[in-house]
Amino acid sequence: MSGPHDFHTPQSSYTKEDLLISGQGQLFGPGNAQLPIPPMLMMDRITEISLDGGEFGKGHVIGEYDVKPDLWFFQCHFPGDPVMPGCLGLDAMWQAVGYWLGWSGSPGKGRALGVGEVKFTGEITPDKKLVKYVIDIKRVRRGRLNLGIANGRVYVDDEHVYTALDMKVGLKNVLGGDTGIPGA
Repeated sequence: MSGPHDFHTPQSSYTKEDLLISGQGQLFGPGNAQLPIPPMLMMDRITEISLDGGEFGKGHVIGEYDVKPDLWFFQCHFPGDPVMPGCLGLDAMWQAVGYWLGWSGSPGKGRALGVGEVKFTGEITPDKKLVKYVIDIKRVRRGRLNLGIANGRVYVDDEHVYTALDMKVGLKNVLGGDTGIPGA
């Protein structure tokens, strides 16, 4: 299996077009990390990504998502009281951790494995403008199993609305062997 750096030279930020290319599986190469495509792609850009930044000095990702009143989930969650489902914010943070793993050179396809604690202290509604995801990598294990553990925060128009601690993302089909990841 080829590693992501065989196909991609890491950058410090990414456009929507770059993220869409990732969703097609073309950014990090076949069999490696990729983002979902719209409507499940929950980021419009990555404004910062690093190997040594963040709260723990082990890497970070900052992604952004433009809020528009006609986003698909506002139509169905909840009629007459539209709000972005909190699970989509959590999924966006998992997406960012998986993207970071591929960006940093780990091969395999990402899968969310769990989260230690989630708190919702606000909500994202159609009248808002910008969601920002701030992900701090806590631990990384590379080898037979590639695993990223991170903490994340979600802001809407600079108001802190969600926190997730100990998010876990692993990579499946690593080195062609059993990864210990469900569904692999």
